[in-house]
Amino acid sequence: MKKVLFILLAAITLTACGSANEKKTDSAEASANTTVSTSEVTSVASADPSTVYVYYFHGKQRCKTCIAVQKFANEAVNQMYGDNEMVQFMEVMTDEAGNKELVEKYGVTWNALIVAKGDDHIDMTQNAFANPEGVKELLKGEVDRRL
Repeated sequence: MKKVLFILLAAITLTACGSANEKKTDSAEASANTTVSTSEVTSVASADPSTVYVYYFHGKQRCKTCIAVQKFANEAVNQMYGDNEMVQFMEVMTDEAGNKELVEKYGVTWNALIVAKGDDHIDMTQNAFANPEGVKELLKGEVDRRL
């Protein structure tokens, strides 16, 4: 029963993220209220296989949950691994041509949170979107496992 509820919640959340009816001003205000520092996107070919990357993929239009997942993931990486050069948070715009190779590598079709080191990666999107505030604990376990 819990699994069914979780899947239903994830489906509703992802559907809400893709809603085309959201006002542009609401999206712009939410983006403006969220201060997130980003790093340059690394191409697949130049990605260091010894570095753990926390990729946050997104398009132009995002809901409040999408913005919250990015904010909490970025804060978690900066707080827990800010002094460790072997862990990097990367914001990836899915609709930019320069990111096509990375988007295709991980099979991203919309928003996603992926932890990767070399060819070892895990898609944490469902869990992150189901509980944005719990992203820190989720990331810690997966990043530590790859360090």
